[in-house]
Amino acid sequence: MADADSLKLPLDALHRDLGARMVPFAGYSMPIQYSGAFGGIIAEHNWTRTSAGLFDVSHMGQLEFASYDDTALEKLLPGDLKGLAHNALRYSMLLNERGGILDDLMVTRRPGDLYMVVNGATKHDDLAVFRAAGLAPRYRDDLALLALQGPQAVTALERLVPGVSALTFMRAGAFDWLGVDLWISRSGYTGEDGFEISLPASAAEPFARALLLEPEVRPIGLGARDSLRLEAGLPLYGHDLTPAITPVEAGLSFAVSKRRRSEGGFPGSDIILDQLANGPAKRRVGLKVEGRLPAREGAHVVAAEGQVGTVTSGGFGPALGSPIAMAMVDAAYAAEGTRLGLDVRGRILDAAVVPMPFFPKSYVRGAAT
Repeated sequence: MADADSLKLPLDALHRDLGARMVPFAGYSMPIQYSGAFGGIIAEHNWTRTSAGLFDVSHMGQLEFASYDDTALEKLLPGDLKGLAHNALRYSMLLNERGGILDDLMVTRRPGDLYMVVNGATKHDDLAVFRAAGLAPRYRDDLALLALQGPQAVTALERLVPGVSALTFMRAGAFDWLGVDLWISRSGYTGEDGFEISLPASAAEPFARALLLEPEVRPIGLGARDSLRLEAGLPLYGHDLTPAITPVEAGLSFAVSKRRRSEGGFPGSDIILDQLANGPAKRRVGLKVEGRLPAREGAHVVAAEGQVGTVTSGGFGPALGSPIAMAMVDAAYAAEGTRLGLDVRGRILDAAVVPMPFFPKSYVRGAAT
C-alpha cells in the first residue's frame, strides 16, 4: 500500500510538522522516525530509555464490551476475565481451535464495561471473530491512543494530569485534562515505566503538543518502538506470534490464568494444557548474537544436526550495544546457554540462548491483579 493510499492518524499533521518520515504500516501512514538533531532510531531509542518518549499508537483497535460479556469472551480467550478487578488490566490473546494465537491484546475492567486494545493490523479480523461468537463490541474509531514511555514519563504526565502517579503497573483510571476525558493505564510496550492514554481523536493534537512542551518529552517513531520492545523481550504479533504458535510455545504461559488451567473451555485448551503439563515441541527463545551483524526475521537457526529453528525478530539493541534476536526453536535447543548458529545469507553467525528480557524492565509494581 502506497503512503497516499494509507489512512491518516489523528496526529498526522503534527507528525509531518515535526519532520517525521512517514511509512505505510497496518493500513495507516505512520512515523518511523523524526528528523533533526534529536531524531533517528538510535537517538529516539536512547531518549526513551533515559527520559520520556511520546508514541502515536492510534492505529491500534479500541473496543468496548458489556461487562457481562466476560463469560462469552472466556470462550475465546485463556485469561480469567471474570476475576479481573475494576480498573485492572490483563494481557490475553484471541486463540484458534488449535490454540494458535490470532491476536494478543489487553483487557481492562472499567466501571460499566470491558475495554480492550487489540493490534492495528488484525483489529477488523478480531471484530469478525467476536461478532461470529455473538458479541457486539463497540469499535471506537473516534478515539486516539498515545503512549508515553520512559523513566521520566510519570514526571511529565503528572504536571498535566495530576494523580496519574498513583497508578501502578497494569492499573488504569479515568482522568481529565482541560475538560477532555482521558482513560489512562500504566502500561506500555517498551519495557519502561510509562502510560497509555486513550482520548477523543479531536483532542489528540492539543494534548500531544502540550506533552511535547514538557522538557522530558520527545516524539518517537515506529523504528525505536520496535528496537525497544525487542530489547524488552516483548513479542510482536505477525512475527513472534502467529496462528501457528500457542501461548506456551511463545513463552507466554502466564497468560493462561490459574482458574482457566483447571477449568479449560477456551479454544485449543486440550493442546495448551497438554503443553503446560508435558512441555511443547518448540519454544520462543532469546539469542545474543556475537559480533556486530544482526540476524533478521526469517534467518535459519542451525545446529550440527541442521536447521533447528527460525529467527522471528532480530536487530541491533542500541542500549545493549550488540545484536539480539528472538527465534522459535526445537525445544531440545531452548535451554539457556545453548550454542547455535544463525544463517545470514550463507554466513553463519555464532549465537547463544539467553534469558529475556535482554534489557531490564522498570515497571512500577503494585498489588497483584
